[in-house]
Amino acid sequence: MKIAFVYDTIYPWITGGAEHRIYEIASRLVKYGHEVHIFSLGFWKLDKKYENMDNLVYNGISLHSVGDPMELYIDGKRSIKEAIYFALKVLTTNSFRDFDIIDCQGFPYFSSFSSFFKIIGSNTKLILTLHEVWDDYWYTYMGKLGVFGKYIEKTMFYLSNNMICVSNLTYNGLIKTRKPDNVKVIANGVDINSINNVLESDEHCNILFAGRLIKEKNIDLLVNSIDILRNDYHNVSCFIVGSGPEEDHLKKLVKDKNLENNILFKGFLDSTDDLYSLMKNADVFVLPSIREGFGMVVIEANSCGLPVVVVNSAWNASCELVSKDNGWVIENNVDSLVSCLLEVLDSNSLDKLKESCKNKAKDYDWDNITLKIENFYKECL
Repeated sequence: MKIAFVYDTIYPWITGGAEHRIYEIASRLVKYGHEVHIFSLGFWKLDKKYENMDNLVYNGISLHSVGDPMELYIDGKRSIKEAIYFALKVLTTNSFRDFDIIDCQGFPYFSSFSSFFKIIGSNTKLILTLHEVWDDYWYTYMGKLGVFGKYIEKTMFYLSNNMICVSNLTYNGLIKTRKPDNVKVIANGVDINSINNVLESDEHCNILFAGRLIKEKNIDLLVNSIDILRNDYHNVSCFIVGSGPEEDHLKKLVKDKNLENNILFKGFLDSTDDLYSLMKNADVFVLPSIREGFGMVVIEANSCGLPVVVVNSAWNASCELVSKDNGWVIENNVDSLVSCLLEVLDSNSLDKLKESCKNKAKDYDWDNITLKIENFYKECL
């Protein structure tokens, strides 16, 4: 099959969950003998090695820059200007009509419409991969203006009869509006073999967080909890891995609470192996997000033998991934998180839980996920 993925950002230059999913699936589809392309903004051109290359073959995947990279966030929110810019660039790029499959990521919406218009009258099948359904969360995110985001999201659901949802939460959000003829839940995954080969870091921390530093990640909850936790554990240590628009605010919060000796900002790591190495020498991973379309980092942590704490929220699909065998689901408040962390740090059974976490993660190996994707593509043709 000749397959194209459409998304505005691209791994490994941008390391979000959707980017990572596309790369892992695309690289395996190439090994299975398929011709695979990715259309995105040319973030690789920020690397001097590739700065003059609009088209690039990277690990067997043909990358196509439809436009120059732009800032993804303005005032801590995803840039609407960037989303529209990407959609217009997709609309004016090379034809999609000679592809068998166009797998367009539902977010950031407008590019789904561009992909739809570009294949009209052809035999190309458009598949929309939905990582999240925001629905009424739009009002939390944008206030009254959220009505426009909600309308665009719901309209997008009618662009294709072939859809993939990465979680049951996303699927349930979709079918509240429409149930397409062909829709499947196919989760995100991890590269078990690769992770098993990563060595444990020399640096140890009690608590680890990794992700984009944005408001939805709710990292203030973690910082405020550690402020209380150190009353019992003076030397409690926490690493915060990642970068984003909330970084300055979080560093100020840590400084104001005099937590510099307890919380260390590790910044953006050069490779996922560096993250996995840290995971293998931590006691617990805390993901305090109130909104996750899937929560790939939960499975990554589990595959490293690291139990996870997640927050119970109507918009948080990572709760689906956590049970007593691999972590804890807590309420969105400091008391709940502090109580949980005290239990973790006082526990003598973490080694047993670590093995349980690894067993849980085996169900999400990328090889198995890619086979499901490949079969779904074939069903669509």
